[in-house]
Amino acid sequence: MTEEIKEPYKVMVVDDSLVIRGIVNRMIQTDSQIQVVKSVGNGQLAVTEAVKDPSIEVVVLDIEMPVMDGLTALPKILEANPSIQVIMSSTLTLKNAEVSLKALSLGACDYVTKPSSTSTLSGDETYKNDLIEKIKVFGERARSRGGIRKKPVSPASPAPSSFKPEQKEMKVTTTVRKSLYSTDFTLVKPNFKMVPEVIAIGSSTGGPPALFKIFEELKTSIKQPILITQHMPATFTKILAEHISRISGKVAVEGEDGMVIENNKIYIAPGGFHMIVDKKGASKVIKITSAPAENFCRPAVDPMFRSIAEHYGTKALAIVLTGMGYDGSKGSKVILEAGGNVIAQDEASSIVWGMPGATAQLGVCCAVLPLDEIASYIKKVS
Repeated sequence: MTEEIKEPYKVMVVDDSLVIRGIVNRMIQTDSQIQVVKSVGNGQLAVTEAVKDPSIEVVVLDIEMPVMDGLTALPKILEANPSIQVIMSSTLTLKNAEVSLKALSLGACDYVTKPSSTSTLSGDETYKNDLIEKIKVFGERARSRGGIRKKPVSPASPAPSSFKPEQKEMKVTTTVRKSLYSTDFTLVKPNFKMVPEVIAIGSSTGGPPALFKIFEELKTSIKQPILITQHMPATFTKILAEHISRISGKVAVEGEDGMVIENNKIYIAPGGFHMIVDKKGASKVIKITSAPAENFCRPAVDPMFRSIAEHYGTKALAIVLTGMGYDGSKGSKVILEAGGNVIAQDEASSIVWGMPGATAQLGVCCAVLPLDEIASYIKKVS
């Protein structure tokens, strides 16, 4: 029986530099599963091609261009073809980081940071591999758009409305549930005998818009400190903290070494470093480390989750949101074994069901929820 050969993913590259377009076109077409079908120099031309050519599945979209910039073109491209997946591509500056996060809130699926010079770009294997991987993931997503969505998975049992003094209780697995891809996983009984003292969130691809939605709904309704590891470069994590601070009405900052963890504050792992919890005297503090990458990431979710388990144990609530790969799944298992609780975003609402899917399939979640139910669940148990 021969394996089915897929049609190459159809890509449009949009950049005002003819040289950069040429480099990117050649770069991504080294993979036989990708075909560049259009290559244009401004946003207006991109919109026109999106209207004319319904075969386009992924757009790699520059930000700064004449005639029409990428941010202006983005909603017009999505209006022309809602199934198109748009990856923003820009150099790493504060301005472009701000615009890229804005683009994610307007419907872009992700971003890639390109080198500032063409000579560096042509030999940048990291950029090439990152872009090719994302084109394939989002090309597949474009093809799956419009399919029948099944009902999301509900919690194993509802969180209690009141809490009793802590009692040790073994977590028991419940009925096997099906994911949208018919992958079996189990849910565990939640252990909310006491109110959680900390909330830890791990996210990657699609994470910023998911975080914005959660904090828009949470606002100031909970007091526990919240620690976040989102896979992003340093410039982006600073902007992310500013966005979350505005949305939530709380103080949100990049974590700094030795910072005391306080209620009503949000701490975000700085790009390029792991953020973990340590203890100093009677206080729990942030520790920033340049230890080797885990799961090909730094910051990574697993180190943060392991430290949360060590210092908070049964009083930890961990949340794994949308993202490629499996970072956070092993750390979630450590949290569960320490008596804490784990929830994951469901497949239907995830941009990529990699990290939350891997966590669910380990059988360590007490709930697998659509994005729009996560904030209310947090409020219920906190």
